[in-house]
Amino acid sequence: MFEVYIHVPFCLRRCGYCDFNTYTATDLGAGASRGNYANMVIREMKLTKQWQLDHGIAEPPVSTVFFGGGTPTILAARDLAAMLDAIRKIWGIAPDAEITTEANPDTVNEYYINELAAGGFTRVSFGMQSAVPHVLKTLDRTHTPANVAAGVNAANKAGLRSSVDLIYGAPGESLDDWRTSVTTAIDLGVNHISAYALTVEPTTKMGRQIAAGTLPKPNDDDEAAKYEIADDLFAAAGLEWYEVSNWARPGYESQHNLGYWRNVDWAGLGPGAHSHYNAVTEADHPQSASLTAPAGGGCPADAGLGVVSVSHGLRSWDIAHPRLWGTAINENRVPWADSETITPEENLEELIMLGLRLHEGLDLDRINRAINDAGMSSTPQTLRNVSLDQLAPMVSEGLITVSDNHRVVPTRRGRLLNDSVIEQFFDFVGV
Repeated sequence: MFEVYIHVPFCLRRCGYCDFNTYTATDLGAGASRGNYANMVIREMKLTKQWQLDHGIAEPPVSTVFFGGGTPTILAARDLAAMLDAIRKIWGIAPDAEITTEANPDTVNEYYINELAAGGFTRVSFGMQSAVPHVLKTLDRTHTPANVAAGVNAANKAGLRSSVDLIYGAPGESLDDWRTSVTTAIDLGVNHISAYALTVEPTTKMGRQIAAGTLPKPNDDDEAAKYEIADDLFAAAGLEWYEVSNWARPGYESQHNLGYWRNVDWAGLGPGAHSHYNAVTEADHPQSASLTAPAGGGCPADAGLGVVSVSHGLRSWDIAHPRLWGTAINENRVPWADSETITPEENLEELIMLGLRLHEGLDLDRINRAINDAGMSSTPQTLRNVSLDQLAPMVSEGLITVSDNHRVVPTRRGRLLNDSVIEQFFDFVGV
């Protein structure tokens, strides 16, 4: 599978809890403006495609596309459609592809949603966050619950799937406030809901308010109680958890996010976006002897193949500031800030971390194969296969279940203690 993520770094205003790579200016220089953004991303697509060809990567047609941010819907709908059309021309798009954009409820109306549908989108993810006015105010959100309902109704009329995102644990949010938000989201009739615990970074406005004592710090026990409330209410409404923070009716899971958790290939486009490739052929070529970006950022677009010498996994990330990102593109360079090789040991760690977040579970046989592969690497570790007997204490503690086909699935208690479950697996395998 191959996925494409497009980061749109523009916002009308910056929310107090947000530490994403976003900007409120309309023009950030070097062509990275709201009005020209689609053209810049399309140019990055072409540079990325050439880099893939030069490094022996032949991706299948794109299975999912996701526009995130920031606020993708701050751009004109025709700009989002233009970027989608460019993906179709450059990589191809699978006939049943899932095409999603995030949307701020303040930035869309029925006309905008209809344009998205006409442009090939299949899904809209609305940033609802809460249905309680004082919680929305604490989060610096300007929309109202009525905006969310109007957006979902417009998407339904246009034949698009809808999802809503919720955040729990905001300062001053009571358990009853959270129940109100969850039931309001369910009553919208959407088939997918994400619910994330509020994470407060010290550099954000909210982080500074908490440090100054003007807002209370989120409480782990409070967030655990709210997770259990959400899980119970979603289950009663027919929404099943399929990832620790995501619930859906069967068949409505986010295929794009599942791709991340299943560790597929994806290209991330836009300032600060990350990319991931499972197999890259590194060439014996003056310009591509290293896949790490040169000083100043950006990889040459014409790095040729030459004689193939190495094959490995790769993770890269774009230059974060839009002006510097745009400068690299204008100089015909893939706008990476840097990249790193994914070693077999690191791949094993990621398989464990990601698999233990999913309802489909961690494939124990696949993990043991990965352990054997890692053990044959150039820097072997003291890795050990995982046996069913080792897992028995975790089963008895109610942290996991193990299916007949050796899939390890976290229980609700295991989801709440996910970091601990992962650490125990790391101890088992010796990473």
